[in-house]
Amino acid sequence: MKRLFLPLAACLALSISAQAQKTTKPAAEEGLQRPKLVIGIVIDQMRWDYLYRFQPIFKANGGFKRMMGEGYSCENTLIPYTPTVTACGHTAVYTGSVPSIHGITGNAWWDNQLMRSVYCSEDKTVKGVGGKSEEDGQMSPKNMLTTSICDELRLATNFKSKVIGVALKDRGSILPAGHSANAAYWYEGKSGNFITSTYYMNQLPEWVNKFNNRKLADSLYAIGWNTSLPKDVYPQYATADVKDYESKPFGKDATGFPYDLSKYIGKDFSKISSTPYGNTLTAEMAKAAVLAEKLGKGEATDFLAVSFSSPDYVGHSFGPNSWETVDGYARLDEELGKLFAFLDATVGKNQYTAFLTADHAVAHVPGFMKENKLPGGVVDDMGMMKTMNTQLKEKFGIENAIVSMHNYQVHLNHPKIDSAKLDDALIKKWIIQYVKKNEAVANAFPTDEIMTTPINKTLREMLANGFNPRRSGDIQIILKSGYIEGGATGTTHGLWYAYDAHIPLLFYGWGIKKGKTHRETYMTDIAATIAALLKIQMPSGSVGKVIEEVMR
Repeated sequence: MKRLFLPLAACLALSISAQAQKTTKPAAEEGLQRPKLVIGIVIDQMRWDYLYRFQPIFKANGGFKRMMGEGYSCENTLIPYTPTVTACGHTAVYTGSVPSIHGITGNAWWDNQLMRSVYCSEDKTVKGVGGKSEEDGQMSPKNMLTTSICDELRLATNFKSKVIGVALKDRGSILPAGHSANAAYWYEGKSGNFITSTYYMNQLPEWVNKFNNRKLADSLYAIGWNTSLPKDVYPQYATADVKDYESKPFGKDATGFPYDLSKYIGKDFSKISSTPYGNTLTAEMAKAAVLAEKLGKGEATDFLAVSFSSPDYVGHSFGPNSWETVDGYARLDEELGKLFAFLDATVGKNQYTAFLTADHAVAHVPGFMKENKLPGGVVDDMGMMKTMNTQLKEKFGIENAIVSMHNYQVHLNHPKIDSAKLDDALIKKWIIQYVKKNEAVANAFPTDEIMTTPINKTLREMLANGFNPRRSGDIQIILKSGYIEGGATGTTHGLWYAYDAHIPLLFYGWGIKKGKTHRETYMTDIAATIAALLKIQMPSGSVGKVIEEVMR
């Protein structure tokens, strides 16, 4: 009986297994619900307070009021690391991780093994596609050490999901789209084209060539940049139109509105980035990608990662309290409204999920701060490095002991110091004493003492989250509030203070509740929340938590 039973049992098991294989349906048919498309929107350089400060100039059919009125706002979203710069921010949003883990420690960094400066998305093993030269587009996500939420979506759907990245900046497109993206496109100022690299493909798709051949930048240059709101509106949100502490990206004689851009037609395609028309160019490219790649039309959820880079260019030049920033955000609001209307018509209203955040915020222009009796100023980091190297040579007999001042850190030339048999502890001590004498510096200490130096707990955690042994420096410099690295005009970002680290976070569309929370949330929570919404694995280095209040 036993001999008869075992073969029968085996046959029965095989029969059941075969039947199960015939009748098992794909997850989507079994009730696993997902949106047709996820669109991630990163505004390069947006302070959280812009949502309310500029709210009166946002239109009823614009993007910001739609997301705030119909979606969910996380009002107290913070960046949990330093430095608060573009590459780190885009990577953290999509990986749910921090520089110490995902490896993108700055827009560039000094690599302690390669002994050279490394750009965040550089990749000399690939070639550019669609640009002026193959070298111009030598970019890929290879320096990012973890997966992104886009990678996890591709894995979860057995690579049926399409992932496309679009931005003016290469790092704003490449890093969010992840390692397994179908494509990432970025703008080349030399040619006026959106380009890519052989990491993704060997030639541009025909739809991208057609888009590039339209030469939209020239058409937008012909319009020029004038105020889009009545002129009496701007003084309610900004200082005078012309200020000495503002930069002049369009030439020394172009000091205020209106800006004649016609001189750049057919000659200089890069200037479009420093105008709101860079957002127009980005939005139109994103729409073209949706149509040509049929995003949201397949059996699996697709992902469009869009970064609007122009607010950063405008913000760096003119600052938060400028007419240009006010006008830029009024126009961006309108651009976002048009993008959502387009998605309603092509993908379907409530058929896509959108989130909007920023990679970082920004400090006020030091000149503006001084004008209004507020603390702030400028430090010349490269001048400081030059002076220290001169004095270190006199004291220790070594040339170029400091090789970099990337990301508010001092990087030492360890091979030279070791070969000279010098005590690097003495060199560090001398540098720290020198740096602390600078009016702009609040503190300085060795990076291997981050966890033991008596500093504020929040600051310590942010510094530790930003430290990667291979890609970080030997000495950490903490600037005082309101101080920046730079010159007499314009502003920047990168520090731990709220003006750099407090960012907007809005969710909207499929699966999203209407409401808001004031509890503390973090940039790193975004990927975990999208993963929970899609019911997929969170990225490999994720340290974020799901924002449960957001989801229905």
